[in-house]
Amino acid sequence: MDYDYIENLCMNCFEALTEGSVCAKCGFDNDKVQDMTYIPLRTVLSDRYIVGNSISVESDAITYLGWDSESRQVVTIREFFPKGIVNRLEGNCYVHIRERYKKSFTGYKQSFMKLWLAIKDMNSLSAVIPVIDVFEENETAYAVSRRIKTVSLHDFLLRNTDNNILWNKARLMFMPILTTLENLHANGIIHGGITPDNLVLCSDGKVRLAGFCISECNQENTELEFNETPGYTALEQYSNSHKICPATDVYAFSACLYRALVGANPPDARARQMNDKLMIPNRIAEKIPPHVIRALGGGLQIYPEKRIQDIDDFRELLNASPSVVANSAEIPKNESEAKTNSEAAKPPAKDEKKKKLSPNKVLLIIIAVLLVITAGVYAYVFANNSAGGEDTTDNAAAATVTVPDFCTAGYTESDIENIGSWNAQFAISYEYEYSTETEEGIIFKQSLTAGEEVEEGSSIVLTVSKGIETQEVPDVGGLSQEDATKVLEDKGFSVSVVEVYNNGAYQEYSVKSNNGMTPAAGTVAAKGETIIIQVYGEYKEETTAEETTTAESE
Repeated sequence: MDYDYIENLCMNCFEALTEGSVCAKCGFDNDKVQDMTYIPLRTVLSDRYIVGNSISVESDAITYLGWDSESRQVVTIREFFPKGIVNRLEGNCYVHIRERYKKSFTGYKQSFMKLWLAIKDMNSLSAVIPVIDVFEENETAYAVSRRIKTVSLHDFLLRNTDNNILWNKARLMFMPILTTLENLHANGIIHGGITPDNLVLCSDGKVRLAGFCISECNQENTELEFNETPGYTALEQYSNSHKICPATDVYAFSACLYRALVGANPPDARARQMNDKLMIPNRIAEKIPPHVIRALGGGLQIYPEKRIQDIDDFRELLNASPSVVANSAEIPKNESEAKTNSEAAKPPAKDEKKKKLSPNKVLLIIIAVLLVITAGVYAYVFANNSAGGEDTTDNAAAATVTVPDFCTAGYTESDIENIGSWNAQFAISYEYEYSTETEEGIIFKQSLTAGEEVEEGSSIVLTVSKGIETQEVPDVGGLSQEDATKVLEDKGFSVSVVEVYNNGAYQEYSVKSNNGMTPAAGTVAAKGETIIIQVYGEYKEETTAEETTTAESE
């Protein structure tokens, strides 16, 4: 191995160092002292992989950037390093296992190896980030994968109108994941942590499943840190009598699909034990095919034994086989509630054959209908002739309701949709606005004032925060002060000008080209933030005063 070549590589972007230890491309200081938790920079693993900068610490592992000296490509190195169970002595690559956990550590490490070897065997599947190598070293285990640029489903959805996508697009993104899950389950592996952050869109156009960790991390009350994501973590992953099974992944996958189609997170599984209904706004439900709503109902059953049990059955529902289409056709297009009781995933009962009516029964029905019509006509005539023809019917007073305070408690759209009484009392719709003061996803404005008395069924618009609106700071270096100010203000920024000395080499009232902006050009800043620009002032030629002598008067 060419160690001189390695010494000249940046351990963050793996470009050649040209200006000492600080990388000219990414700014990483390659001489910085690593925290003792991490493997020292430039450590060589398996006589092939060079360890670079750490990028994340999870329940069961530390993930590093790395360099494959054989293929000369950037890779991702995942080191089995369960929190609280192991540590590392300063400057030492070996993992030190705490005495009380030595026995359990061995079992956890075997689970880690089994997981990543199984994923390596599935490299041919489109929804897997290819695993290059799995090996043991330094008393622990490592998994090396290809480094692929990705965008999480969570971030992707935030860029879409209403934070959601239509089924025809979601279908292309989600369906390949099911084959990967099916293969995992066949190998006895439950992912257990499928979330919008772990479904990633890759630079090659494929959607892949990430976020793998050993199963003990996805269960409450184990020795390892619990990976909980409310809304996506299934009920059986919490401390209870229900067992984790393939249906656990069906639940999380269904929750991700719900998020993509509806534009809001499903409610927490434990909260749903009290109210097991998933509400879908009419404006959204009418865009989702009925058989998909039915699949969501079956996949998001709160109890695992009532849920769709395997991926193949779930795929059949989503693919809309002929039998599924026939059954789901009975669901109204504007259905606003995805039922999640045990009937949701079952096909509707077939209509009983109509019994043939006898002639006598037909005659009796006709006579009864005529009597009803006659009575109705008589009542109408009597009502109009009585009291001089005046209408004496009392009009029933319209029911009134008090407008709740939707804003103060920090409700989300999902919270509101799961409170049935409010949805029965009001016609609720949503708008989405950026806010510098309210966290993303929280309702912060309502069209009707809290405490106001209004008619039942009144329309109310709730405004959901899209978080802080950001914008990349444009480079205005070299522009005139006037032009630079216009460019920045057009992007939504405020501008503050600081005048700097001009030695005559620069255009007066032009923006300094190098390091002349704060925040710097190319960084992302909140709209409305003040950008400070340094502007060269007027050039003033320095003059030396002439020496003069004044004769004193006698």
